[in-house]
Amino acid sequence: MEIGQLRALREVQARGSIAAAAQALHVTPSSVSQQLSALQRKAGTALTFKQGRRTALTPAGLALCRAAADVEVALARAETAVQRFADDAGAPVSVAAFHSAGLALFRTLEQAVAESGGPRLALSDEDVAQQDFATLTADYDVVVAHRLANSPGWPATVHATALAFEPLDVAVGAGHRLARRKSLVPADLRGEQWISVHRGFPLEGAIELIGTLAGEEAAIAHRINEFFVAASVVERGSCISLMPRYTVNRMHFPQLVLVPLRTPRLGRHIDLLARPEAMERAGVQHVIRALHTVMAGLADAGALPAPIR
Repeated sequence: MEIGQLRALREVQARGSIAAAAQALHVTPSSVSQQLSALQRKAGTALTFKQGRRTALTPAGLALCRAAADVEVALARAETAVQRFADDAGAPVSVAAFHSAGLALFRTLEQAVAESGGPRLALSDEDVAQQDFATLTADYDVVVAHRLANSPGWPATVHATALAFEPLDVAVGAGHRLARRKSLVPADLRGEQWISVHRGFPLEGAIELIGTLAGEEAAIAHRINEFFVAASVVERGSCISLMPRYTVNRMHFPQLVLVPLRTPRLGRHIDLLARPEAMERAGVQHVIRALHTVMAGLADAGALPAPIR
């Protein structure tokens, strides 16, 4: 089996179509099809099948895809073995993050990496649904992703490193009837108007859960994905929302109050995703260490202030 054939299989699995895989590999779709056909002949069994408009992998194809990742890891290790650390550390490292994480992390991360003699950074923001974060590792060295505590883990095709667990609190304006409370339960939120996220994003399920526990369907007034936009509406209006405790800088919103939920205890995992072979690069490891340091600082600064008296 040739490495080009295995890479074609991995890109089809990551991107869902031969055309998209061809674009990522900078070859023609027919070239990818030929690579897959040759690989399938050598494997002696079907590796792909059509699933609607997508090209999906059979169980044999998925097994071979996982093995292909091991091959890439071995190649990356061999490459690293003949390079000095300084050479690898100087190579650019691309980092993508969801919006609120990028706003909270990027500025300090760039400064920290520069001061520690780390690699050049290429930073991007990506607002995607939870199930699409893993796919971003095909285009970025490190992806800052989030998922709710009760949601499925990341696929085995990516390497996941836990960065933090971020509690989700109820956000209200300083003049709201709940602003002076030390904590809340779902029954306290009956009759409130919510700012939720767009459909299909994880936070929607958390708000629906609160409504179920309160004995009513949560009333959604607005759907806003960007937390900073939602915070500006909550701060001056009558709506409430769920807000992450660490990654929304409340210095920008002096009239925003976060009140923790006593039950259920809601939160999201913030994880770093990468392809396994990227984890073999010293520059990537340097950036991951810096991200842990920056996130620890955010968590230390994110302790809830005393409620308004």
